[in-house]
Amino acid sequence: MPLVNNTTRLLDAKKIPYRTFDLPAEKLGADETARLLGVDPLLVYKTIVVTREKGKPVLAVIPGPHRVDLKLLAAALGEKKLSLPSEREAERLTGLQAGGISPLALVNKGFQVVIASEAEGRIEVHVSGGQRGLNIRLPVRALADLCRARFAVISVPEAGKS
Repeated sequence: MPLVNNTTRLLDAKKIPYRTFDLPAEKLGADETARLLGVDPLLVYKTIVVTREKGKPVLAVIPGPHRVDLKLLAAALGEKKLSLPSEREAERLTGLQAGGISPLALVNKGFQVVIASEAEGRIEVHVSGGQRGLNIRLPVRALADLCRARFAVISVPEAGKS
């Protein structure tokens, strides 16, 4: 039976094709998620909450083996200073558990979404479904359109990855 939550209901309502994957409910990294799904880690995107000096945080959606580059993201947004909140603060800001933070679960909640430019060359990517243990594969264009996201160079490979 497919997993159902507000995210999958939204995708169904918008008639967006997707596939759900049931994973262990503990917090998994993108590399572990890719291993369990049997896919290239560069297809598993993670959502990083980034705070600005004023205004609502930004959701940076980047490939699993990468890290968000705050200078690149700030330049893309025209911001002076951005910072990474603690995991607990990210959970407070989004209302979602770390490991389950997803731009899909936060549609219409006022978050600006920026997707790493690497995704533009992909047909589909995997993202969290808004809760731990739920992974969703969907078309990149649908993800960007639904989240009103823009693409920008915002991430760099982590040392020893990619």
